[in-house]
Amino acid sequence: MSSSDSVSTPARLTATATVKLPRMALLVVGVIYILAGLFFRDPWKTDDVVGLATMMTALNDGGHAWLLPQIGVLAHAQDGPLITWVGALCIWAFAPFFELFATPLDAAIIASRLPNFLWFGLMTASVWYGTYLLGRRPEPQPMALPFGGEPTVQDYGRMIADAALLLIVATVGIVWRMHETSEVPALIAFQALAFYSVARMLDHPASGSITLGFALAAAFLTRGWIGAVPIMLAATFVFMPRSALWAQKKWLMLTAVISISLILLWWIPARQVGEYWIRNWVLWNSSSFGWPNFQEVLSTLRDLPWFLWPTWPFAILAIWRWRAWLASPHMLIPIMFALWPLLTMLFLVDAFEPEYSLMAVPAAVLAAFALPTLRRGVVNSLDWFAVMCFSLSTATVWLGWIALQTGWPRQIAHNIARQTRGYDVTISWPAVLAAVLGTLAWIALVRWRLHTKPAGLWRGTVLSAGGLIVTWLLLVTLWLPALDYVRSYRTVSGQLATALQTHRQPGECVRALGLGVGQRASFLVFNDIDFTYESSCGLVLQQTSPDSVADGTVAYADSAQVLWVGKRGADRNEIFRLLRVRTP
Repeated sequence: MSSSDSVSTPARLTATATVKLPRMALLVVGVIYILAGLFFRDPWKTDDVVGLATMMTALNDGGHAWLLPQIGVLAHAQDGPLITWVGALCIWAFAPFFELFATPLDAAIIASRLPNFLWFGLMTASVWYGTYLLGRRPEPQPMALPFGGEPTVQDYGRMIADAALLLIVATVGIVWRMHETSEVPALIAFQALAFYSVARMLDHPASGSITLGFALAAAFLTRGWIGAVPIMLAATFVFMPRSALWAQKKWLMLTAVISISLILLWWIPARQVGEYWIRNWVLWNSSSFGWPNFQEVLSTLRDLPWFLWPTWPFAILAIWRWRAWLASPHMLIPIMFALWPLLTMLFLVDAFEPEYSLMAVPAAVLAAFALPTLRRGVVNSLDWFAVMCFSLSTATVWLGWIALQTGWPRQIAHNIARQTRGYDVTISWPAVLAAVLGTLAWIALVRWRLHTKPAGLWRGTVLSAGGLIVTWLLLVTLWLPALDYVRSYRTVSGQLATALQTHRQPGECVRALGLGVGQRASFLVFNDIDFTYESSCGLVLQQTSPDSVADGTVAYADSAQVLWVGKRGADRNEIFRLLRVRTP
């Protein structure tokens, strides 16, 4: 049932609840969100540094590395080439400017993160405009009041769109991922663009279908079949019989032609010049799918609620409250964009955060449509829950930092010291100042809620988005040196480079043994160290564990000369050994 004439709409709202949120406030929220944690840090393993390594390889090596992502000589045949193209172009165009006040390496790192502004802007704009188009339709409009006073169609649609944007910003699971030089922020952006395109096809099928074709092709070129399949299925199944989009189904042919043509523009030359790469890419994508495994499904269901907090309870509530309108566009479209990523995850061998991220946009949109169905008392309770939750999180971050710096409280300091073994405590006063200002901003936001008692229904989403941003800001200011120490390979990579200068003979090659993709990418990024696959190399970099070395089960336990041993200071499970082995 999709008509509000036959069933009473669950939305109960007055015009005062849709008062306009200042556009400057939305802009400030977005700017602080994307700037905090994007710069002034090292690339971390794994996806963050791997993405950067493919960009730098394309720029430095040229040739096939532009078409087929590489990490040095390693064929990174997993995702698509799109983020490599965009990131490498940004490094080429902007790194020379950043070199005026940074080292060439740091300039390249800064430039590689500029595309994140594009992905974040595309995501937020698509979520806002797509939700606005759905919110203006007749189906989700609130029930008319006996004496008038209900909001206008434009005000109601704008309020729902503002709430959806703030809720996607408040989603806990994507905050770190949106700051990576990986495929994840681009994939979220293209899914959001596909969502907007489908919503636009309701009234403007031609432009919507063209945009949808570009979005589907971009998703494929970003993440391959793993990222594209759920978006393609969602964009297809919204065109169900008796749905509002059914009359526009013929435009899907135009979408298919555009997306397939764009994909083939890459696929045909890639297959001609890199048959080995394409073969491995097909193998990796196909082997990523399989029949559902109980343990994997259980792990996904355990992790998703944390990843999608705080939107998923409201998304489920929206489906229940609007259950008589499930065939209406404002429910059907976000439900399909949530359902197919969820079903796809069940058939993935190893679903994790990159796959979870495709649930963030539809969950935020659904959650926004739950807000006008809530009673005033419930909304006020949720406001206070957000205040308490994020006040506690900011206090926890401050308390942990104080324990790191002073050793008090003792138990907390002990637990932190175990995770940051060998770390020399430092204080960056500009970072502390930024953290203090962020904390004061949170206090001001809470005071605004207490004293002005805003009537806008978006007030809870402002608190949630503001609270998450402040917590994230504290983490990437107060804790950034410690996080770099724990998650970056810059120091150990420099040590390895020094060891190679000492022990490597002119023209001698180095091969790797047991080296992870993230570690290989880190050594390439930080010190331009690449590893060949020649079995005749006398130098071997081995990645292993202290336990394997201690019990003698490690390869070359007694038959090689150990030239150097290193590790990240805080890592207790991973060490690197530079060996000289006998060659045939």
